[in-house]
Amino acid sequence: GQILITTPIYDLELPQRLEDKGVEFAAAPPPKRSWFTIVLSWVIPPLIFVGILQFFAGRFGGGGPQGALSISKSKAKVYVQDDTTKVTFNDVAGVEEAKTELQEIVDFLKTPQRFTNIGARIPKGVLLVGPPGTGKTLMAKAVAGEAGVPFFSISGSEFVELFVGAGAARVRDLFEQAKKKAPCIIFIDELDAIGKSRASGSGFVGGNDEREQTLNQLLTEMDGFAAGDATVIVLAATNRPETLDPALLRPGRFDRQVLVDRPDLSGRLKILEIYAKKVKLGEDVDLKAIATRTPGFAGADLANLVNEAALLAARNRKEKVTQADFAEAIERVVAGLEKKSRVLNDKEKTIVAYHEVGHALVGALMPGGSKVAKISIVPRGMAALGYTLQMPTEDRFLMDEKELQGQIATLLGGRAAEEIVFNSITTGASNDLQRATDLAEQMVTTYGMSKVLGPLAYQKGQQSSFLGDGMMNPRRNVSDETAKAIDDEVKEIVETGHQQALAILNENRELLETIAKEILDTEVIEGDKLQELLSKVKSAEQEPAVV
Repeated sequence: GQILITTPIYDLELPQRLEDKGVEFAAAPPPKRSWFTIVLSWVIPPLIFVGILQFFAGRFGGGGPQGALSISKSKAKVYVQDDTTKVTFNDVAGVEEAKTELQEIVDFLKTPQRFTNIGARIPKGVLLVGPPGTGKTLMAKAVAGEAGVPFFSISGSEFVELFVGAGAARVRDLFEQAKKKAPCIIFIDELDAIGKSRASGSGFVGGNDEREQTLNQLLTEMDGFAAGDATVIVLAATNRPETLDPALLRPGRFDRQVLVDRPDLSGRLKILEIYAKKVKLGEDVDLKAIATRTPGFAGADLANLVNEAALLAARNRKEKVTQADFAEAIERVVAGLEKKSRVLNDKEKTIVAYHEVGHALVGALMPGGSKVAKISIVPRGMAALGYTLQMPTEDRFLMDEKELQGQIATLLGGRAAEEIVFNSITTGASNDLQRATDLAEQMVTTYGMSKVLGPLAYQKGQQSSFLGDGMMNPRRNVSDETAKAIDDEVKEIVETGHQQALAILNENRELLETIAKEILDTEVIEGDKLQELLSKVKSAEQEPAVV
């Protein structure tokens, strides 16, 4: 008979079948496992598990030599400023009132005895509030630099960790480190990350326990300061002060709130002078004119503007930054990048030209309107096919009813031009209509500028937010008749602006054609040439009727 050899076949019924068929078979005995192999099989899996656990513990704990124990250690960065990195009040501009308030904190840190000898209590905390980019962090560094003390900097989000209790432990560790280096300053950026009002989270069990523990520990530490033992002042920054827990804002914790707001004209000029020292400027650069053209810009915006102008100059192989580079940088920030790849056909280009000239002609006549500085039919940004650039000649803080009505008429000037010239309308005015309607609704429901409804506010007053979420406040609960009256008033205000725009453009039809043809050839009109053309605009002979 034949002898066949095969590898083991895992079939429990195979031996029985072989016996039934009379087949002789044999198998080698299984190898005996040594004691060493048995030990390895028991030891290696736990070692692998422990190694993986230590790896993740080290990652979550910051990777330090203490592994998981470093989870409770503060992640604050300590800055001991020298002459090269020192930030002082000379490096901060545009927020003179805030600097004056914080100068007292510097005096507290330098000569605390002058205040304690007469019984004054050193403030424990100062809250810097203001929109993003206004220089709150820079201001805190300047306080530390002026006082010549160590500066602990940490973000509020760095306290919150995956492990329960880690945030509170980090707060304790931070204050222990600070007391060892006193006098010093602790700066907590984005305080709202851990300091949100606990009342706002009511109704949710367990979801915010870790954040609340961290907040409670912060409150406890700020209460535990002893003025005679260690001078530690807590500076914090937020752009959402309305969301903070009231316990944080009471006297004895954050004693003062200092507003670091967007700078006015003189403030913007000082900020531009600081950042302009870092670039090579051409002789034609007028920083005051740039400051005038940038209302609402924060310090970070102006720093970005100077850098953007320098990049444009370098891109064009220039040795110095010119006024034209700054003008282009402002347009890039305000209107967006040029979309040279977005090619319009002749019909669309013509419609856009008349649309933008319509805005410019109406805007040139409206009271309180900003000066029309440029008309362009070059597509920019996400959706703009053209734009009319209006630049204010001064900072404004109040506007009357006629000026708001003029803004609405200016917004509707583009649509009115399309109606007059093409006897049809396009989708290009959608954003104009949205803004005009929103402004008219604010006039009626917020400013009380309605003869029918009177001086009443129909929008719920909400605490202002520096972030400006762009959403209107919700209306109060009103009757159907009142809601209809509000809608009718809004419609009448918008229609009045529409009729004003139509009347002005009909009166200046020839000038509308002249400027539109000019801009179709050049794509851009600005400067003295634009002002010469707009000086020919005539006001409507009669007030337009309200439909």
